[in-house]
Amino acid sequence: MDLNADLGEGFGIWRLGDDEALLDLVTSANVACGFHGGDPSTMRRVCAAAAERGVAVGAQVGYRDLAGFGRRHIAYGFDELRDEVTYQLGALDAFCRPHRTRVRYLKPHGALYHAAATDEVQAAALVAAVSGYDHELPILCAPGSTLAQLAVGAGLRAVPEGFADRGYLPNGALVPRTAPGALVTDPEEVAVRAVRMATEQTVVAVDGTVVPCPVASICLHGDSPGAVASAALVRAALIDAGVTLTPFA
Repeated sequence: MDLNADLGEGFGIWRLGDDEALLDLVTSANVACGFHGGDPSTMRRVCAAAAERGVAVGAQVGYRDLAGFGRRHIAYGFDELRDEVTYQLGALDAFCRPHRTRVRYLKPHGALYHAAATDEVQAAALVAAVSGYDHELPILCAPGSTLAQLAVGAGLRAVPEGFADRGYLPNGALVPRTAPGALVTDPEEVAVRAVRMATEQTVVAVDGTVVPCPVASICLHGDSPGAVASAALVRAALIDAGVTLTPFA
């Protein structure tokens, strides 16, 4: 099982989360590429720290929306979104190269992640960007989503992802961040959910029903309250359960 976290999401003098501490715990780093968060110096710092620890670097691409942290939907057309995603891929890869690593996968962020789960135009734009940049790059996304289906149809590898620190609806979708139960903040509960995802491939939804959750990677949000403590507990719990932690890419 892979354990990933969203990192490098600060901007200028503002730091969001403890990137270095989380890099000691995860196997893959979803690094912001400057559109929803991050900046050139942050991208370089996180890529260097990830390379030093042997953590796989992924491009966490988002809408061009720093003020909204990429969590507001934007009605992009196909061409513009494809090009902006390609831009972000290339920018992050440039900061990987001095540290003898490279971008190893793509993951959409925030509102783009949710849009690409159902919106064929935006999902197709992501697939086109990856296909044009590097056909070997996997796409980290929601299992069974439109993005996953289009990626597989284009000959790309779609890696299904689950969220141990987010609430799930009975239909398998994430609880909207504006709704009660969107975030799971108790580190022990997050750890229990992560082990269940890894060993049983299921998750308990907000109404108590057990929902299938066939994933190959588990995400912890770097900006969530107590992210480092939660990640440490999750890592220890997974290892105690006999789960081998390794990057999928």
